[in-house]
Amino acid sequence: MSLPAPSTTRLFSHATAQAPGKVNLSLRVGTPRMDGYHPVASVYLAVSMLEEVTATPRQDGEITVSLSDQSSAFVDPDAIPVDSSNLAARAALRLREHLARDPQTHGVHLEITKQVPVAGGMGGGSADAAAALLACAALWDAGLSRQSLAEIAAPLGADVPFAVMGGAAVGLGVGDELTPLLARHPVHLVLVPATTGLPTPQVYGLLDQLREEGGLPMPEADPEVDPQLVHALTSGDAEELALLLANDLQVPASTLVPELSEMLDVGLEEGALAGQVSGSGPTVMFLARNAEESFQLAARIEDRTGVAAVAVHGPVHGARVL
Repeated sequence: MSLPAPSTTRLFSHATAQAPGKVNLSLRVGTPRMDGYHPVASVYLAVSMLEEVTATPRQDGEITVSLSDQSSAFVDPDAIPVDSSNLAARAALRLREHLARDPQTHGVHLEITKQVPVAGGMGGGSADAAAALLACAALWDAGLSRQSLAEIAAPLGADVPFAVMGGAAVGLGVGDELTPLLARHPVHLVLVPATTGLPTPQVYGLLDQLREEGGLPMPEADPEVDPQLVHALTSGDAEELALLLANDLQVPASTLVPELSEMLDVGLEEGALAGQVSGSGPTVMFLARNAEESFQLAARIEDRTGVAAVAVHGPVHGARVL
């Protein structure tokens, strides 16, 4: 007995997608280009702190945003724009334009459940955009590949394509020229989110100022990724990786938020293999040997400081529909 052919029409009342936050295991920054952007050489790692976006159709053509009350306590609701400037809303608009859907009828409401700290150097807004792209692509039956969605995402910022793809990758250019890395071994980290955000442009601006004043050395050429760090990551050697973590934005971030240096000292005293500011900060990350040690380290940091610390791991998958 033959089964009936599946229907080619799919109607969704809503679609939900998740996308990961990221850390930079290495972030080298060059001098500003003519367009004002800094060339970078970064090693991205997608981690198990996820953003979730639920897309629900609107018949009036509007693209709207709200924040779920299930969002993490790390997230200040007042820091999240819920208008057209939200990166998730901009992602939905780009996809609608790419698909040439009728803007009068193909509206969408995006409910965001945030776990990644806002303005914490972990690409939370970019993860929202990536999740919104996949949720809207499912809602509108777009039939696009992950690579196509990453290309659509590129103008939204360097971190958005990586949040779509996930895993681990080298990022060059302004971080948008991605080369995936085959990292099979998990990296175990403890993240200590700050209670307030740190605007990325401010951190880059202070980096330039410190370099011009002689407080930090000027880079001699465009930045490159250390091949030894890539080897340590792909081979799963946590001790070697600990010696090679690097972030050119750590000094300016710590200058703007001196408490970051104090927190780094605490983590190292409590047994972390290494500590570093994540991206432009102010989230701080610590490297542990394994999952058990990451949970123990997080508990010790919380007990000592009274500040929340979260054990995570990576690499994890990129954005996906639930």
